[in-house]
Amino acid sequence: MKAHLAVAVATLGLMSTAYSPARAQPDYPSRPIRMIVPFAAGGPTDVLSRQFAKALTDELKQNVIIDNKPGAGGNIGVDIVAKAPADGYTIGFATNGPLAVNVTLFGKLPYDPTKDLTPISRFALVPNVLVVHPSMGVKDFDSMMKLLRANPGKYIFASGGNGTTQHLSVEMLKVMGKVEIGHVPYKGEGPAITDVLGGQVPALFSSVAVGLPYVKSGKLIPIAVTSRERVRSLPSVPTIAEKGIPGFDVSAWYGVFAPPGLPADILKKLNAASRRAIQSPALQEWLVSMGGTPSPSTPEEFGAFIKSEILRWKPIIEASGAKVD
Repeated sequence: MKAHLAVAVATLGLMSTAYSPARAQPDYPSRPIRMIVPFAAGGPTDVLSRQFAKALTDELKQNVIIDNKPGAGGNIGVDIVAKAPADGYTIGFATNGPLAVNVTLFGKLPYDPTKDLTPISRFALVPNVLVVHPSMGVKDFDSMMKLLRANPGKYIFASGGNGTTQHLSVEMLKVMGKVEIGHVPYKGEGPAITDVLGGQVPALFSSVAVGLPYVKSGKLIPIAVTSRERVRSLPSVPTIAEKGIPGFDVSAWYGVFAPPGLPADILKKLNAASRRAIQSPALQEWLVSMGGTPSPSTPEEFGAFIKSEILRWKPIIEASGAKVD
């Protein structure tokens, strides 16, 4: 009888080891890690994630592979992470929209960013630059606002998707600048900026990381930046706040996260590796050149920050009347 009991207990122990996704893995990571990016290739989230993935690969000594899953303002990709096994081999890299803004903007999300994700670390803050196609016929903020006010509802601004900071910049300009402009969301900033470059859409609030090369080449005209202070990589471009709309301040933030229930030892290892990667001289230099500010954090700090951002954007979105069902 005792022998049978011992076998049963041993069997249950093996089953627990085999089927518990949250069990610690001392050799983690022993295979490549998939990083879900919830926007299309070529946009700011994708561009930044690829630089981070390279640095994280170096730190973990294991490949970190980008997997773009765009759609629904980033909600589809984040939901994939929320429902993935909590083994450290599927993580996500996303921004304000699907991690905070979409809680108010969308009628219902398939996940709760404060409960269904494990924050790992914040990555960086990156402002936007308002760029226009030369065919719009304006070269500075004052002439653009004059044109918009003289033609209410005529001009359309593109964005990388509903809930992105490009979209929020449009809504904030409408409310604080008292102008009527249309908004066309794309499945990522890559396809959005392609249409602006082609002249199909006249304007875009672009991430500095994506728009800077087109500004330097003269293909797009920089009108203003959305941050509180001027951007080092665009020193001659004024802020919207200094052009007569005080308090205008929109910057995208990016962060790394995992499914809920991630084992504590894996979370600790991912956070430490992420922070080392973000603080590496090469990545910091690249981020600053793109107008970004490195912003690593502890998991607890990132989780509290997400909650504060949900509360911050709720009244702004409600005042704009923006809603996605």
